[in-house]
Amino acid sequence: MIVATTSRPTITLEAATLVLDGAEKAARAQGVPMVIAIVDPSGVLKAFRRMDGAALLSVDIAADKAYTAVSFGMPTHAWHDFIKDDPPLLHGIVKTPRLIVFGGGYPLKLGEAVIGGIGVSGGHYRQDMVVAEAGVQALEAVLRAGDAAPG
Repeated sequence: MIVATTSRPTITLEAATLVLDGAEKAARAQGVPMVIAIVDPSGVLKAFRRMDGAALLSVDIAADKAYTAVSFGMPTHAWHDFIKDDPPLLHGIVKTPRLIVFGGGYPLKLGEAVIGGIGVSGGHYRQDMVVAEAGVQALEAVLRAGDAAPG
């Protein structure tokens, strides 16, 4: 019998909290209450923040944006261009549970490895994208400084 295992880097709770903090700061700067979700590489919720006043519907949308981003290793807004000129995909794949095809979800990476995902909901998707990008930038800044390592 052959037994094989793999190891996969994943975002730590400490790093996820830094991502949440960076994203929340950007949401506050916009004056829009947001929901921010961080998932691990398997799409399981790792960290979550619902700002006071954020819409209830945004809870699931933020989590699904993070899930979509980590599932394919690409931002959620990239899905539109990917499917817009392909009618079978355009009309079929959008019915897939948890798939979000508008902005606000990004993979979180360590080099080329996807270590998690961030999803943001609460504003227009363009506002969500700005907030999610701030979270990604917060992680990248910490990784460049060498202050955090995935665990």
